[in-house]
Amino acid sequence: MSEHDRLDVGRREFLQTGALAAVAAASVTSSSRGDEPNAPKTTLPTRKLGKTGVDVTILNHGTWQAPGALDRMLRTSYASGVRYFDTAKAYRTEPGVAKWLQAMPEVRKDIFLATKDSPRTPSQIMGMLDERLATLKTDYVDLFFVHALGDHHTPKEAVAFAKSPDFAKAIEAIKKSGKAKFVGFSTHHATKAQIIQSAAEGGFVDVIMVAYTPWLDKEHPVNKALDAAHAKGIGLVSMKQLSGSDAQRLEFLGQVSKHVPGLKEKGFSPYQGLLQAIWSDERISTCCVSMKNLEQIAENSEAARKFEPLKAAELQGLHDAFLASRPTMCANCDGRCAVAAGTGAELGTLTRFLTYHEHHGHRSEARRQYSELSESARDWKGADLAAAQAACPSHLDFADLLPKAERYLS
Repeated sequence: MSEHDRLDVGRREFLQTGALAAVAAASVTSSSRGDEPNAPKTTLPTRKLGKTGVDVTILNHGTWQAPGALDRMLRTSYASGVRYFDTAKAYRTEPGVAKWLQAMPEVRKDIFLATKDSPRTPSQIMGMLDERLATLKTDYVDLFFVHALGDHHTPKEAVAFAKSPDFAKAIEAIKKSGKAKFVGFSTHHATKAQIIQSAAEGGFVDVIMVAYTPWLDKEHPVNKALDAAHAKGIGLVSMKQLSGSDAQRLEFLGQVSKHVPGLKEKGFSPYQGLLQAIWSDERISTCCVSMKNLEQIAENSEAARKFEPLKAAELQGLHDAFLASRPTMCANCDGRCAVAAGTGAELGTLTRFLTYHEHHGHRSEARRQYSELSESARDWKGADLAAAQAACPSHLDFADLLPKAERYLS
């Protein structure tokens, strides 16, 4: 049995233990018959999305890594109470979302729809938004993101972009056009603390989608930047909560049982516990989760319905379980690993691209993004990798990961 199969078996075993099994079974049964799942009388719990004033479900359906049966997935997710759906040009799932909305036009007024594209300059945003609307076959989206701010710019350019007058003007023009109600950006770059802080200083960005895990130190630069953005009313969306290999995820399942046994007593799976931890941070309005099968929709939506804030000891236990699972990507990377290693190489970015390549199946995209890095950003030779691992918030094993990144991505 492969690690992927073992992971799915572990998830199914949990689903079969209680009320969640009924939710999953109902979703699978109705979808397999070809019946349309009926929308629930109530949606999942909601929170205000910053200064937008809009209530969004605390769980949102990310369509990255979406399977061919996206239409059925979206229908089931909607029937489970999800009302926030996330796509992007790079995901290649906009046509599937368009198909769903055309087949069920009545849901458009009920959902919050976000998409993304990657402009190099603010002047390109309106044209890219027009392209996204054409692909989605809709007149407007609720939220347009500048995708992966920092990945397609130098650090200086990205920080300047987040509060530039040209970006502010582009946002104003988009809102006046009615093509998008709100505008923001996503970021998972090592300089995201500076980028988010810059956006907070600018004060005009509506929403930021950020790579995040729920155990940031109080003094961590990313934590302080999130505080600043939250204080300015910028809506915060969590992503990349647990990105890594199937082996790591399987290890995480076992480590949670060891470090946080109380979660099982509460009826939470390890992944549900992780979502509870994220939602325990009141700054986070909603959590974007890439859901790839009906069981994941059932598990994640049930977690939202049963949300209760975790205690400090439970958060610490989840953190210990995560570190023990040998992660391959650090969602909270702020570049301190490279500083400690004495290198100009972007160590966190390299391991993130390796994760995309090895564990997310986006091999050509990972190689393309790797090729766009400068030679100095890729050259980790001579770096003190032991010091980098000690400094990394997720304790990544750079000595193991970086040679793989060079071998697979070059």
